[in-house]
Amino acid sequence: MAEIKDASEIPEVIDPKTDKVHTWPHLVRAEFICGLLIFMGLFVWSLLLDAPLEEPADPTKTPNPSKAPWYFLGLQEILVYFDPWMAGVVLPSLIIVGLMVIPYIDINPKGNGYYTWKERKFAVASFCFGFLILWVSLIIVGVFLRGPGWNFFAPWAEWDPHKVVALTNVDLNILVANLTGLDILRNSVAAAIFGTILVGAYYSLIPIYWMVKVKTSKTLQELGIVRYGITAFLFLTMMSLPIKMLLRWTLNIKYIVKFPWINLNI
Repeated sequence: MAEIKDASEIPEVIDPKTDKVHTWPHLVRAEFICGLLIFMGLFVWSLLLDAPLEEPADPTKTPNPSKAPWYFLGLQEILVYFDPWMAGVVLPSLIIVGLMVIPYIDINPKGNGYYTWKERKFAVASFCFGFLILWVSLIIVGVFLRGPGWNFFAPWAEWDPHKVVALTNVDLNILVANLTGLDILRNSVAAAIFGTILVGAYYSLIPIYWMVKVKTSKTLQELGIVRYGITAFLFLTMMSLPIKMLLRWTLNIKYIVKFPWINLNI
């Protein structure tokens, strides 16, 4: 690598494909300093945090709240909004499958070996939203804001093990029936059809967007219908989590679609 002796020799535009720096000492030095800062922060936090040992484990007495390790608390928090089969099996499996198919659906050659927002806006934004905003925030809520009975407590509130939250959650078909007077939606068959139509309309955005944009979008043409379909399905499935969370927080919606005959609820 040529040595730059004068500042005037530094190019105005740096090409990340040709202008490189050695891992040692530049990258290792920066990582070492970051590691020291994180260690110092954790060390000071451990001195200030009052974390005494609890009583010996008793198999006949379940602690309240009973929390999973912090790295699983995101899944435990999702259980508030979805059935166990959805929160514990379907969504984690789609996350793993989605990560596995990224090399096969990612056709953008830019950004390999370097990091860029301008050239990979959709990929970077999707990752930051899915990991930092959704996954990390769910872990934070589970660790710091869930108390006895898995009730929500503000950081400054005292945990009350006797707190009782009224079960006001209702299914979407019941809410619509109460608002519109369509008592037919109270029927289990009509409710299943109603919810299926809503979920189908949500995922129908995939072919609709394809038909509207494919002739004018070079990206869609390069992706092809198969890669686009997989990408769009995974993206809409990811967005279903914040949608379901908002419905629960604002309208107390429990399920959008129910199939009581096979115990399948979404």
